[in-house]
Amino acid sequence: MSNARELPWAHSDALVAGGACVMNLLSYAFFNAPDGRHAVSVAGFLFVALAALPLLARRRHPVAALAVVLVLDTAATLIVPLPRHFGAVLVVALYTVARARPGLVTAIAAAATVSLTLLSQNIGHVPPWQDAVVPPLTTLIVVGTAMAVNRWQAEVAANRRLLADRAVADERRRIARELHDIVAHHITTMQLMVGGARANVAEPEVVSEALVTLESSGRLALREMRQLLDVLRDGDEPETTPAQPQPGADDLGRLVEESRLAGLPTDFGVHGQRRPLPPTVGLTVFRIAQEALTNARRHAGRARASVRLTYRQNRVTIEVRDDGGGTLPREGPSSVGSGGYGLIGMRERVALHDGTLTVGPQADGGFAVVADLPLTTDEAAEAAVQHEGARR
Repeated sequence: MSNARELPWAHSDALVAGGACVMNLLSYAFFNAPDGRHAVSVAGFLFVALAALPLLARRRHPVAALAVVLVLDTAATLIVPLPRHFGAVLVVALYTVARARPGLVTAIAAAATVSLTLLSQNIGHVPPWQDAVVPPLTTLIVVGTAMAVNRWQAEVAANRRLLADRAVADERRRIARELHDIVAHHITTMQLMVGGARANVAEPEVVSEALVTLESSGRLALREMRQLLDVLRDGDEPETTPAQPQPGADDLGRLVEESRLAGLPTDFGVHGQRRPLPPTVGLTVFRIAQEALTNARRHAGRARASVRLTYRQNRVTIEVRDDGGGTLPREGPSSVGSGGYGLIGMRERVALHDGTLTVGPQADGGFAVVADLPLTTDEAAEAAVQHEGARR
């Protein structure tokens, strides 16, 4: 397998070259030569087969491959009696040039192809109009087809970029709304703590605890506001439904239960010591697990899934794995998520926290989504203080 990877051409190039060579050999064996004789020789087979070899390099050097094909095809026509035809090897070589090179180069290549084909097949006499029309007409069809395919692929690529840009914009709007809700929660908490401190100004211990909670909420709010400003957008539509509490890591059990009820057997495990997470981190953990389980239900077939949340000293990892036959969804309308852009959404969320996301098939089968999110000591401490404040 290592030798196959070192070949300068792809397997598809070898298949195309072999198929074109077989078609030319069949044409040489069963069609009459220009003088009306059906002369088949070993030299003729060798020349026809040799003319197909340049197709192996057609992707890397399309113009050079076409030039060599023209030279070999012309030599074969002059040395051995070949039938008048526009061979399959020449069609593939010219089509590749028209696909890979700009219009001027393609026009020169087409003119050279028509000229050499007419001269080599009709040397010494004027061809009948039928033979004179075939090379230009075939060249026009080949070049026109290549240009049409190029235009179609350009339109598809433009539409794909447009959909991807729209997906990113939609996902950022969703993230901005979620972060806005979290920051609003912190501000409300700060307001309550200030009111509590003012009401208990005569009790230093109560005031001290309120100020500690107030300080941690302020730090978290500032950090999340900076993240919010990175993804803020203009022209957001007003919300038409009341705001709902944002889910977090503590809601993964409910998410797993919903996955089981939807028909996907799902195991859930928590490793490490549970502790409160900053709201944005908890929300990211929940959303990644949600998108990954949705992907497993849609693409894994009959499979089992597992969700594992791992707490470490300065980071948290969420892993969603399945043992089915799922494949990597494209980042387009067919990918996971309610908006159809699950992978893009996961990458956007992980990038906000400077984390890492690994998505792909597993070595022993199935599919895995692993997100690792860093968590500084200050963030963990502030989240714990915030959690205690909310309990009180």
